[in-house]
Amino acid sequence: MTDNLYALTAISTSSQAAAFAPIDKVLRALSVTVLAVKALAVPRSLAERRSARVYSLPAGVDVNSLTQSLRALEVQAPMDWAIQTVASRVRRYRLAVFDMDSTLIRCEVIDELARYAGVGEQVAAITDRAMRGELDFQASFIERVALLKGLDAAVVDGIMDAMPITEGVGELILTLRARGIYTAILSGGFMPFAQYLQRQFGFDEVHANGLEIDRGVLTGKVQLPIVDGDYKRETLVEIARRRDIDLADTIAVGDGANDLPMLTTAGLGVAYATKPVIQKQVDVQLNHAGLDGVLYYLGAGSELGD
Repeated sequence: MTDNLYALTAISTSSQAAAFAPIDKVLRALSVTVLAVKALAVPRSLAERRSARVYSLPAGVDVNSLTQSLRALEVQAPMDWAIQTVASRVRRYRLAVFDMDSTLIRCEVIDELARYAGVGEQVAAITDRAMRGELDFQASFIERVALLKGLDAAVVDGIMDAMPITEGVGELILTLRARGIYTAILSGGFMPFAQYLQRQFGFDEVHANGLEIDRGVLTGKVQLPIVDGDYKRETLVEIARRRDIDLADTIAVGDGANDLPMLTTAGLGVAYATKPVIQKQVDVQLNHAGLDGVLYYLGAGSELGD
């Protein structure tokens, strides 16, 4: 019965209830029957700049019309939202995998390394095109790494110490782990940085590219296999198989074209602050809030009876 009911989750970067007035206006304009509205709990550390609520909607709601209206609304009222079936929203997810660069951290590590190597603009341009899906990831990765040849490996620690962590990462991973959800980083970036995040936040396992160093400098050589989109998808499937988890019970979060395979394979794929070409292929998105936003797309079993 609940399979046909819908939930509209709305997330604001304001703590004011009035922030949801534009959502209410859209629902009224479309004459959508709202069965119930519930304010969602937000982490105390983010309470001053976050609020969220879930609208329970009937089975007959016109999802396409509502989606189009909400997308048009985003231009005037920046807000994250998702329409899910109630059954999907309250599902007992057991595995969550994350991209690292521009997802868990607010930078591309390879671009930071390139800046120290004096080839920052050249590498950043290649990275941007690769993330948009305009270049083959493996070929572009090999090209970018080659430009790092001779860079003093000491810069790695400096970049690591200054890495800008995306807002909400700590709150998200703490909550997922408390729910018993297994967590992993699947990164097309480099292992030292993924391992740093693992130590900081307690991810259960990490997969990333090796950073080859010889006599204190980067060699510019790539270690195989390269963690690309297919590798991420295959690793998601392998972890789920190893832990006896149905793919429907998995979550994937990422921002780039190389994340699409895992985003579209997981039971819940969340595109985070991503490019338009990726947004068109992933229904559930976060474009304004931090990564704590993923939490508000995961309901509680008690919502079934609300």
